[in-house]
Amino acid sequence: MATARKTGSKKRAAKQKRKLILFGFEIFIILIMVAVLYVVMNKTSEGPKVAYLDPENLAIPTEVIEKTEEGGTMHGYMNVALFGLDAQTDSQLYKGSRSDSIMIASINLDTGDIRLVSVYRDSYLNIGPYKGQAEYYWKCNTAYAAGGAEQAVRMLNMNLDMDITDFVAVGYKGLSSVIDGLGGVYIDVAPEEVSHLNNYQIDVSAVLKEDYTPVKEAGYQLLNGLQATAYCRIRATAGDDFKRTARQRTVLKAVEEQAKKADLATLTKVFNDCIGDIYTSIDSKDILELIGNIANYRIVDEAGFPTEDMRTTGNIGAKGSCVIPQDLESNVEWLHQFLFGDEDYKVTDNIKEYGSVIEAETNQYLKK
Repeated sequence: MATARKTGSKKRAAKQKRKLILFGFEIFIILIMVAVLYVVMNKTSEGPKVAYLDPENLAIPTEVIEKTEEGGTMHGYMNVALFGLDAQTDSQLYKGSRSDSIMIASINLDTGDIRLVSVYRDSYLNIGPYKGQAEYYWKCNTAYAAGGAEQAVRMLNMNLDMDITDFVAVGYKGLSSVIDGLGGVYIDVAPEEVSHLNNYQIDVSAVLKEDYTPVKEAGYQLLNGLQATAYCRIRATAGDDFKRTARQRTVLKAVEEQAKKADLATLTKVFNDCIGDIYTSIDSKDILELIGNIANYRIVDEAGFPTEDMRTTGNIGAKGSCVIPQDLESNVEWLHQFLFGDEDYKVTDNIKEYGSVIEAETNQYLKK
């Protein structure tokens, strides 16, 4: 396996951290929005739960490291993993909860352009160590439950030829609070979404112990934090989880728009009110320093992985309903073209190996 790090990896990690300071608040205000299922209970305002991920343990392929060097197709980008967890206790922020929302935010450090990719939670991938095996293939959201943020980031790097070293993990309490702090977000609610939105509000309000206000009609309208959080959870309409991840990205972009309209005092208050509900590798001091630079960055495109024309779904025996990349190699090539504009990307040998295993383990269950 080509996962050995170069001697200068520590210098590279330090350089990435310095770059992160320049993009701190934009990343924070985007990433905190990703929460989807259960609230992280009984939080205080003591600050974020900060963790450092050692790049040596994150399975970044040597070939990918070379592409991040000057002149490489991945040079000048920073990629951050975003996890929305089903955690219900403090300890489950660290391990034991599934990441039911998984995104990669790729930031062009020269232009400020940000591309978002949802990695579908049921994607059948190599999740790393599990059930006594060194490598186990199953729904990718299990990686966080098995080994916390480190294993979940490692899973993304392994299966997607990425160089992710930073992450943010939240529950939906943070999402609701941020949106309320920004005065709500504007969402175009479809007619078929109204009843489902209100049904999910009942669940969310019970957990948050807050009253809810029913959405009475479809159309473009201002949603409060609880309403927008419920909107993120809808999966009963056509499109199921694929459509739900699109709703999550829609809310993310709406939050970005509201954040850019807010003044410094409002943004600072939102930050201070919500920081205690985050588990991250990003230091809050770095985030807060350049809070005023949010207008310089923008979400320019978003998508899902595996991409629509190269995926299928099926019940993989006891492992249940999964999203299967029909050709992992082609999907990873598409991802690198989408994120980095690399139209000639060639995957590592790891991807070819994982793709062969996925095909062998799933083909017998899929309809021909």
